[in-house]
Amino acid sequence: MNAAADLESRAARRGWNTKTAYISGSARVTHGEIHDRAARTASVLADCGVTPGRRILLALPDTPEWIITFLAVARLGAVSVLANPGMTAEDHTHLAEESEAALAVVEEPLMDRFDARLTISPTQLTAQAALAPPAPVHQVAPDAPLYIQYTSGTTGRPAGVVHRHSDLPHHVKAVAEHMLRMNENDVSLSVSKLFFAYGFGNSLVYPLYTGSAAVLVRDKPAPDIIAELAERHSVTVLHAVPSALAYLVAEASPRSFEQVRVAVSAGERLRTSLAEEARKLLGAPVLDELGCTEVGGAFCANTLDHAVPGTLGKALPGFRVELRDTAGQPITAPSVEGELWVTGPTLLMGYLHQPERSAEVVRNGWLRTGDRAEFDEDGNVLHAGRMDDMEMVGGITISPLEVEQVLDEHPAVRESAVTAVPDEHGATKLRAFVVARPTTDHATVEQELLDTARRRLAPFKVPRSVRIVSALPRTATGKLQRFILRTGHS
Repeated sequence: MNAAADLESRAARRGWNTKTAYISGSARVTHGEIHDRAARTASVLADCGVTPGRRILLALPDTPEWIITFLAVARLGAVSVLANPGMTAEDHTHLAEESEAALAVVEEPLMDRFDARLTISPTQLTAQAALAPPAPVHQVAPDAPLYIQYTSGTTGRPAGVVHRHSDLPHHVKAVAEHMLRMNENDVSLSVSKLFFAYGFGNSLVYPLYTGSAAVLVRDKPAPDIIAELAERHSVTVLHAVPSALAYLVAEASPRSFEQVRVAVSAGERLRTSLAEEARKLLGAPVLDELGCTEVGGAFCANTLDHAVPGTLGKALPGFRVELRDTAGQPITAPSVEGELWVTGPTLLMGYLHQPERSAEVVRNGWLRTGDRAEFDEDGNVLHAGRMDDMEMVGGITISPLEVEQVLDEHPAVRESAVTAVPDEHGATKLRAFVVARPTTDHATVEQELLDTARRRLAPFKVPRSVRIVSALPRTATGKLQRFILRTGHS
């Protein structure tokens, strides 16, 4: 098989070649154009020395050229290394060296970060591909590496996760078909970028496999941009993160989302009140899902057919989840917290150059997700945070989510995060970092939050202080970087 060739054949068989696949700025590119340009771009890459199994670093913004280059690399049987173009020069150098990249495809401003002999820009690729013939397809085994995607770095330096050609159809079945019932008439928009697992599925896998269209945005879209694009392009499927939904609720108009039929939230906890506010704004269900880079996408979610607010629903088709205690034994009783494990066909092949870490997280075909959760009476998953999110204060282990849920109910709070911060004596104390809605009096809000916490929480769970901040530190996928807050800075 070959994922790129399979997608090209699928589009031709189903009559999608004349349908729009991507909308980027004022440009529209059809499915047929995407696959034709990818085949020709593959010839250019082959002339650059790209051969089966070689690793090619992609550090590009979300544009059709990102999709075309990825498919071209796949067509040759080579492996794409997906990198955030917004990384520092040091991090780009590290990724290129760690992945042993034979070539880096980057825009001109980043070319001086890499060996000039080993770089090419999308502009150069496009110009040369226009004159090149289509490259032949290199067939590979289903479990051949297709791409390397890096973890989001919520706890430290990202790690490269290796995924296969055969992974993509499983994500389509689980999410695009079962969860969202996507078809060729859909137009999707993703807040998350292509170089992360969530955005990769949203903007590459689902549109190409369903014959639908996706709106691509070069930069991180602000709320007004999301609203404007959704209205202008009649977006029907909105893929967001909780922080983006919170800003949309505060700033956007329902008029912009009249064509939205379903929205997805991922990346971190979606509080029930925000989900309801977003549902009213969008006029459509907001489905919470859980996935990770190690799985390559979502494995547990609410769906259009089964949605229980406040939960993550159940395992998606092809996947199974279990809760296990600290001894690794399964927990089957409801309302008992444990660590969430998952098994399924898309688990990582391994972490790049980290066999010990790979063996630690994957055991007998099951992945330790690092998420804390419990089951309700009907078997739905209730997320309780990350295993490394637990805070130790005065010798007592505390879940910050419980405190945050209380703080988030205050009408002036847009979002909050609670963590243990050392004081001037080195003793850890709980501190709440809060993003407040505009025009609120900070001193008043801080005092009201402390008063509320004292009324509703046990004394050892009450933050010693509240700090109003402009934003919380997050990864590009919207995940909270709690380890930064633990330093006392936001």
